[in-house]
Order: sequence, then C-alpha cells, then structure tokens
Amino acid sequence: MPKSKRRGGGNPRGTSGAQHRNMQPFSDEDASIETMSHCSGFSDPASFTEEGAEVDEEATQEDLEYKLKGFIDLTLDKSAKTRQSALEGLKNALTSKILYDFILERRMTLTDCIERCIKKGKSDEQRAAAGLACLLCVQLGSGIESEEVFKTLAPILKKILCDGSASVQARQACATCLGVCCFIATDDIMELYSTMECLESIFTKSYQKERNSNGISSTQNTVLHISALLAWTLLLTICPTNEVKKKLEMHLHKFPILLSCDDVNMRIAAGETLALLFELARETDADFFYEDMEVLTQKLKALATDGNKHRAKVDKRKQRSVFRDVLRAVESNELLRNVFELGPPLMLDDAALKAMKIPRFERHLYNSAAFKARTKARSKCRDKRADVGEVF
Repeated sequence: MPKSKRRGGGNPRGTSGAQHRNMQPFSDEDASIETMSHCSGFSDPASFTEEGAEVDEEATQEDLEYKLKGFIDLTLDKSAKTRQSALEGLKNALTSKILYDFILERRMTLTDCIERCIKKGKSDEQRAAAGLACLLCVQLGSGIESEEVFKTLAPILKKILCDGSASVQARQACATCLGVCCFIATDDIMELYSTMECLESIFTKSYQKERNSNGISSTQNTVLHISALLAWTLLLTICPTNEVKKKLEMHLHKFPILLSCDDVNMRIAAGETLALLFELARETDADFFYEDMEVLTQKLKALATDGNKHRAKVDKRKQRSVFRDVLRAVESNELLRNVFELGPPLMLDDAALKAMKIPRFERHLYNSAAFKARTKARSKCRDKRADVGEVF
C-alpha cells in the first residue's frame, strides 16, 4: 500500500506538529505520562472506526497504521505504564482487525519489542507482551514467519514460566502463550516435546503426593497449574501416536486425582483433559481398557450431580454441565459398556432430546402458577385478621 503523502508534509485535519512529536518515545517521565493520554484514546477498538462512513477505507487504514506505528515506538519508552499501554493498544488492534501485511513488514520489530518487554518488564507488562505474542502468531498463521517468532520467544517464555520468583500472573500468561504459539507455529517435533515437558513440570505439582490424603488444597499457584495443563492438553492433540501412548501411560492414572481439587476450574480442566485422553486412547488402541473405570465413573457422576451447599451456585452449575459431557465421553464407548453390562449406547437424535425437554414457555407457566399458589398460602398465615389461638 503506498504511503500517505500528507504525513510527511502538512498537518492533516488542523493538528499541530506537537501531536506527531508526542507519538515518539520520551526520555523523561512527565513526557511519558503526557503520551499516555494519546495512547489511552487509541487503545479502544471503537476508536478505530469513529471517523464515520464518509471517510474512505484507504484513509482509515492509513490512520490505523499510523497509530500502530506510534504504539510500536512507545514500547521503547522508559515509563513502564506507557509501554504497557502501548502493548494493550497493539493487542486491541490485532484483536479487532486482520493486519497481516502490516505485521509481516514489521514482524522482527514486533518480536524484538515483545522480547524486550517480557525480559525487562514486571507482571502486567509481561502479561500484555505474552498476549501480544499470541495474537502475532495467530495473525501470521502457520508458516515460517510465525515459527521464527516462536523460536525467538520460546526460551524467554520458558524461563519466566519456570522462574518461581516471577509473578504467578506473568507465568500464567507465558504458559498460555507457549501453548498457543507452539500449536500454531512449530514444525520441530523436538521443540514440541520440549515445550510439553516444560508445561508438565508445572501442572504435575498439583498431583497428590500422598494418596491417603482426602484432597488437594487450593493454593495461589492453582491458576498457573490450570493454564499449564490446558496448554499441555492443546499440544497433546498434535502429537504423533507413539508420543500420545507415552503420555497416556504417564498421566492417565494420575489425572483422576485432580478431580478432588478444591478449585472448581482445576476440576473442570482435569475432567476435560480426561475426556480427551480417553478419546485419544480409543483412537490409538481399539482394545483400550481402563482398570479403574468403575471408580472413575462414580466420581464423574458425583461431580455431574454435585449439590454441596458449601460451593457457589455458579461453580456447581458450571461443573455439572461440564461433567455431564465428560461422563458421556467416558461412558459412550461400546467396549466399556459391554464390560460393565450397560447395554448399547443411547442413540438420541436432536428431535428426541428436544422432545424430552419441557418447553421453556410451559416451564414459565408452571413456575408462575406455583409461585402464585405459594404466595396465597403464605398470605393466609401472615394475615393479621386470621384467627390466632390464645397465647396464654
């Protein structure tokens, strides 16, 4: 796309040259704070289209690219807040619009900016930089360009992930970034295995050390372990068959332990991973058999119908919904149903499932009627004019 001539010459739309100078990184803190006011206005995705329909698409694209160039420059600023704001502005833009050509021309620059912010920044800046790295690989797609991005960033992401002194939030973002970028970018099987081992070193810490204890206590690192587990599970889907078999032998008998975790999100992540492991196991081995199947299904059924009062309603609802699906994934195998004499799998089409459900309008009418009846019954008891027996 040809560059706009108006940027190098006069000042468009009556703006002064000071605005252009403000888009460059400053060396002093006060100037950085002033720059943030410009940054905050551009970080809103709505600001990318606020020009109105009368502005032609080419001019709008040029304006957007000009703002993004400013953000890239601001990632070099001395102020951490300015750098973080610039990273957020880039993230919002890449989330809102496909910018392949723009990114391709500045891939190395963006990669250097992300690497610098992850290395030198603190928690929030590292999180923003890791998120931008994910979007960069997503925009570039699977190819040599995204692979080079991942090769550059993978070592520093692994270092932060395994650094116990780094913030949990930053390590969590690095775990997700490793999973997403490796899934998209890498063609190196050894790099895939290395990344999975790095993630394993994190989430396996949630395994119960003593099997005789009742459960796993929730810690501040649980969110990190969940992110590492989910990233690992994503990468497992692109592993060759022989590696899948190794992972099944290593982890399949251990994942049920995580179903006892205090954190509902860990229970859900473990359940979803178990469902995937069973699916992969059946694909790789037609005669696959899990020895503790009966114990596992009982635990899954308990989670699918969990009504413990000490748990939040939202958590229980989310857990029950997920584990009903997990239970179906585990139980619907013909071989296992024959082993446990459960009969053939239930084959219900959408029409049959719909017929089994009470229509929403009918449920509303029934609930309304029940509510009115209950209100009338309670009103009689509360009516001051009702006969009341002698107290004394």
